[in-house]
Amino acid sequence: MRWFRMPFGKRQIGPLETEMLTALWKHGPGTVRDLLDAGLTGVAYTTAMTTLDRLYKKGLLHRRKQGRAFIYTPSLTRAEFNEKLACHAIEVMLHCSEPQALLSYFVDAVGEADEQLLDELQRAIEKRRERRG
Repeated sequence: MRWFRMPFGKRQIGPLETEMLTALWKHGPGTVRDLLDAGLTGVAYTTAMTTLDRLYKKGLLHRRKQGRAFIYTPSLTRAEFNEKLACHAIEVMLHCSEPQALLSYFVDAVGEADEQLLDELQRAIEKRRERRG
């Protein structure tokens, strides 16, 4: 997996951070030990602890102390996280030198993947034009 430039400031999220965030979305709030015991990651305890701490410092996790451990909770749902990534990626691509090429590729890709989605895109464009006009 590649590194993603995050729409949450200048920080990036790497493959292991993505794995840990995904583990918390699957498991729900939990400690490092909870995630390891559930088999949601195969990394060492200290690696998981460091990774969760980094995600917390990036604002992607909330945490609260319970005894000697922290219980971590994602600050965004998976859908919210993916939406922010998608919006950010589109904004970056629209600032490329040839946005028409991007739009043409996007329409082709959506059409190949899902004709119904292409129809929904057309309706969204029409609604947008009606609001402006």
